[in-house]
Amino acid sequence: MIRLPRLGVPIAAVLLAAGCGSTVAGTPIPVGAFRSGAATEFTSLLSECDAVSDQRIAEAVGGDAIERGFFGAICRWSVEGASGPARVTFDWFEAGSLDVERATAERLGYAVAELTVEGRRAVLARQPKDPASCGISVGAPDSGVIGWWVQYQAPGRHPDPCEAVTTLAKLASSLSR
Repeated sequence: MIRLPRLGVPIAAVLLAAGCGSTVAGTPIPVGAFRSGAATEFTSLLSECDAVSDQRIAEAVGGDAIERGFFGAICRWSVEGASGPARVTFDWFEAGSLDVERATAERLGYAVAELTVEGRRAVLARQPKDPASCGISVGAPDSGVIGWWVQYQAPGRHPDPCEAVTTLAKLASSLSR
């Protein structure tokens, strides 16, 4: 059993009381209360996940059924089609840069190619050990980069994933004008 010195308890009590004495700026609102304007502050927080419709995403990867997955910092979909399942990811990094995306892909050992999508500079990345996947990063409309990644899950014949991501990048770019 560990014994605290006699002064340990009074010192801990003083420190605890000092920590509880801070002031927080703002107006308190009861739990469940509505504050005018609060509900509209972040209404379009995840709207970038809707930049391309689910149906157009499914068509771009050769699928006919699509299910939305995680929507947050990135957006994910699972697509089913004649060539098997595919996973699709979309990201939008508002402070990102194509140079960083390119350097990261090269550091990971991906095959990298420069191209232009709807007049915007783009970087295509393909993992050499996984020919069923491909990613693209494109300069975003205002700042940053948007990216698409497609990975076909079934071995065998499937559409070209680099064609799919390029199509998705074109769709997102044309819709964001």
